[in-house]
Amino acid sequence: MRPLKHGYTNRTVGDGALVEKTYEGPDAELRLRREHALLTRLRGRLPVPPVHAATAATLTLGFVAGVPGQELLDAGQPAAVLASCGKLLRRIHGTAPSVLTVGAHRAGKVLVHGDFGPHNVLLDPDTFEVTAVVDWEFAHLGDPVEDLAWCEWIVRMHHPESRHALGHFFRAYGGEVPPWPVRRAAMLTRCEALRQFCDRWEPNGPGVRQWQKRATATAGWQA
Repeated sequence: MRPLKHGYTNRTVGDGALVEKTYEGPDAELRLRREHALLTRLRGRLPVPPVHAATAATLTLGFVAGVPGQELLDAGQPAAVLASCGKLLRRIHGTAPSVLTVGAHRAGKVLVHGDFGPHNVLLDPDTFEVTAVVDWEFAHLGDPVEDLAWCEWIVRMHHPESRHALGHFFRAYGGEVPPWPVRRAAMLTRCEALRQFCDRWEPNGPGVRQWQKRATATAGWQA
């Protein structure tokens, strides 16, 4: 097993056949259980990696071929990548909320990935078809704008040269795009949630300061 690129919160290693994800930080066991349940229930409905085994700390998944969307953005393919992300997100939001929980659901709430963006999407580099969407540990029932805004935030923050292609993402998703003030508010809400997450992990540590800086930058963005 060797460490895989692009793992930020957890320790992820793989050998070309299996991927082992060891959860770290606050609520690690809860996040593992949530992702385990979702991957099991979403199999056959959405492109997700197969689950092979689970312990209290580690989830073992089948390896899925594909290139992370962020690498394809950097390779100069933003329109195709973001269009595929938009189509996939529409499918995620159209999935029955019962895959996450049972019982009554509030009107307008959908299955929210919770960390959606090209960094968590694997694609075929020739066809740009999505082979898998990964990292479901923050999934919950919520408002569609949470995922729409966060995908936009990932592009604006980490791939600003691809910002011009965001229209392909929104058009592929379909429907009316929430106005910019609503999207930016959703971005700031998520930045604050991640600041709090880091503060629980390491009070006043570098992660806290990083998310404070990112929130300040986000607050200054214009449409």
